[in-house]
Amino acid sequence: MTMRAAAFVLATCSLASVAGTGPGTGFPRPEGTKVLRDLAYVAGGHERQKLDLYLPAAGSRWPLVVAIHGGAFRMGSKEGEPAGAFVARGFAVAAINYRLSQHALFPAQIEDCKAAVRWLRANAARYGYDPERIASYGGSAGGHLAAMLGTTGDVKAFDVGANPGVSSRVQAVVDFFGPTDFLQMDAHRLPAAKMAHDAADSPEAQLVGGPIRDNPDRVARANPITYVTRDDPPFFIVHGDADLLVPHHQSELLETALRRAGVRVRLVTIPGGPHGGETVKAGLPAALDFLAEILALPRPDPSK
Repeated sequence: MTMRAAAFVLATCSLASVAGTGPGTGFPRPEGTKVLRDLAYVAGGHERQKLDLYLPAAGSRWPLVVAIHGGAFRMGSKEGEPAGAFVARGFAVAAINYRLSQHALFPAQIEDCKAAVRWLRANAARYGYDPERIASYGGSAGGHLAAMLGTTGDVKAFDVGANPGVSSRVQAVVDFFGPTDFLQMDAHRLPAAKMAHDAADSPEAQLVGGPIRDNPDRVARANPITYVTRDDPPFFIVHGDADLLVPHHQSELLETALRRAGVRVRLVTIPGGPHGGETVKAGLPAALDFLAEILALPRPDPSK
């Protein structure tokens, strides 16, 4: 095995920690949570165009969190998302799958996310959550797509398929260590990082359909910063400063662009935080408080 191949295997194993087998396992669902699995958000569509709904045991008109898994755009599953943590705070959760890069090139992934949001909004009365209070959440590749949902609410080019008259906008974004500008990743990676994002077989190259240096226009189209406008929803970004896969600088770029546009944004840096579940667990409590504030949920009573 070549050094480059070994580095690829190591990085792929690390990505699995945010690809559906990581942070979700540490957040058990509250008793009575109603779970509806494998709902097709595209009728007769790809096998990946399905979602799971998690609904709190009591109440209705809950705010909804659309949870998007990570996995370098080429692996991962909706089953690993920390739905229990959100449900415990009074949110409904839609954990979605989407077509991976081996199934279709970008923009298929954001098209799927937007199709899921439109379907969820169109079916809100059936399942009981509030269609006017929807947030996107994700880590790594899922963080990228959560951010894309936030910045492309006014971009009609990515709204394709069913429910065309329904909005795909979200009202808040939680982005854990998602990539933004692929062309700047290698220049800012840590010395111990093994993955070369400029390589022809990198996750980013596989997403856009060729080496990123040879395809700057495709890379720009896949960059959430490209679409930032002042009417974007509030953002909460979490990134560890020991991330060996997605440089912390990627989140700095997004924060700067949002702040310059006048969008409410907070970047939380986790000291020593790696790429994956440990950073999610460290940052999730503050992210939940952010969502509760933006989507108008009461804070938990610490005395109970």
